[in-house]
This record gives sequence, C-alpha cells and structure tokens, in this order.
Amino acid sequence: MLGCVIHGQGDLRVAELPVPRPGPGQALVAVRYGGVCGSDLHYWRHGGVGDFRLREPMVLGHEVVGTVVEYGADASGPAPGSAVAVHPATPCGVCPECAAGRRNVCRDTRYLGSAARFPHVQGGFAARLVVPAEQVRALPDGLELRRAALAEPLSVALHAVRRAGGVAGRHVLVTGAGPIGCLVVAAAEAAGAAHVTVSDLLPEALAYGRIAGAGTVVRADDPEDRGWPDEVDVAIEASGVAAGLDTCLRRVRRGGIVVQLGMLPAGHSPFAGNLVVSREIELRGAFRFDGEFDEALTLLAGEPAFDGLISAVVPVAEAESAFALAADRSRSCKVLLDFRPFAVTDP
Repeated sequence: MLGCVIHGQGDLRVAELPVPRPGPGQALVAVRYGGVCGSDLHYWRHGGVGDFRLREPMVLGHEVVGTVVEYGADASGPAPGSAVAVHPATPCGVCPECAAGRRNVCRDTRYLGSAARFPHVQGGFAARLVVPAEQVRALPDGLELRRAALAEPLSVALHAVRRAGGVAGRHVLVTGAGPIGCLVVAAAEAAGAAHVTVSDLLPEALAYGRIAGAGTVVRADDPEDRGWPDEVDVAIEASGVAAGLDTCLRRVRRGGIVVQLGMLPAGHSPFAGNLVVSREIELRGAFRFDGEFDEALTLLAGEPAFDGLISAVVPVAEAESAFALAADRSRSCKVLLDFRPFAVTDP
C-alpha cells in the first residue's frame, strides 16, 4: 500500500508500506481522504513543529476518514463498510491531566503523525490504518467523506472557542485566515458570536474567511484598514506568529480574553506582555481537542458551506505537489490527499 513518509526537512517520500492487520481491541480502516495540516507542512519544510523534531522517518497525517475494513479480537464498532472518521488521539487515561478531564493535554498521549514522543507515532497518510476501535466514529446521516475530512481541524477550532469561555453575543477577532483560522470563524459563528472579524496578509485567504462566515475581513499589515474594530471581547490567535498575538493583545478590550491557538516557533516570542498586566487580559492556550470531535461531525453534517474551504483533492501519488499547493496560501485553503486510486485488496 502507498503511504506518505517524511524522512527529514524537505524529504517527503511516497513509499510502499506493509499492510497492517488489526490486533485485539483495534480497527482496520481503509483511508479515503487525508487533510494536509499545518503541522504536516512544518515537518516537511522545517523537519519539526514547535519543539517537536523529527528523529526518525514518520508517516504523516492525522486528519483522516475512510471506511471500516475489519476489527481485531474483542473489538467492535461501526459495521465493516461503514464510513467513518478517525479521532487521532490515544490519551493514557491515568495521568493527572486525564484524571482531571483534560485528556487533550495528556502527558503521555499518542497522536497520529506526531514526533512529540520517540519512537514517533506513525500517522494516517496510508491506504490502511490500524487504530484503537474506540477512536473510530460513524459519520452522521448526510455527511459524506470529503467534508468529514474537516472534522479534526474543526475540532481544534471548536476547542479554541470553548477555551474562550463562551462567545455568544460577543465580538470575536481571529488573527490568521488559514484553514484553522477559517474554521475558528465558523466555530465562533456556530457558538453564537455577534460578529466575527478575521485578519490576514493575503486577500485570497480573507476570501476564504468570508466563506467561513466572517462579518468583516481586514488586512493584517494595514493598521488603517477601516474594518479594524476599536476593540473586541475575545481574540483568538490562529496565525502562529508573534505579531498575531501582539495584535490580539492590542485589540481586545480591558478584561478581555485572548486564546493562543497557533503554534508559535520554538524559543522566545516577543509580544506586548505588559498589556496582560495593565489591562488585566486573560491569555489562554488551546491545544488539540477531546470530545469536540463528535461535535464537529454533527456540525459538518448540517452545514454544506464547509465544502467551500476544500481547495483541492490530490491523488496520494502526487503528495509533494499537494504539499506545495497547501503551503501556498495564495492558492489554497484545505488540501486533501485521495487514497482511493491506490486502494489495496483485502484478504
């Protein structure tokens, strides 16, 4: 079967991999689509993401959907042939964070396609994937696989909105109109935000922000843009650059909430920290998600507008061109890899 393996900075290979078999408690999934995430791009372009560095070859991918093939012993779930999405996290269930109900920051979690631990956790960009059966979710009625591929990044966005402590009736600023930023816009709208403003450097990205539901779009490099609000109640930083965080701190009202969602570069990042004190701003982090995955599937089933955020579907054999397209924000929002033409024959 074909899979996408990253060997180091700039070294992405589409290779033949052995077909896995499900063990006890596991499900075997035939992957149909895999969404190229910003973290996948970081591994490809930089050899790591944040503080997580590649130390061995790793199959990329954690935004995957497909159909159930079979189960191992003592495992059950949606019937073979069912369309499913795969929750990519396997928390340990016993650490203090898991015990406190914060499994998304589990200190010993396994996350598909992540170099956070060694040996790395191999990812889902392969024609067949084995995962614990409880991580397989049947798709709601009306949700087809292509749109369902947005479930993982939408879950990230939903968690970030939840970390803001409720946005109903509030003005929300989102810095960064990449795939995650656009999905934060959609998540804030779904949560009842009174108005959502999104900023970005690129007009093409801002057009996707409009598709996602932003009421106002502004150029991040133009402080005189008339769309900038005087102040907002909540700001969610989704660009992953220090300038975005600085903008959030300067635009949020006194006593407001800033959520840092974008993964900043490793090391120190300069921002106006004095404003956290003088304006008593609450600065909160948002990392991955947990139960929001099921909420994301329900939301996707009822909202066809999400289809407009999928820019292209590219055969996995052309993975490097798909990554190049996904990295070019002037030409794309969310890019999917398609594994269907390279399906394997199951015994």
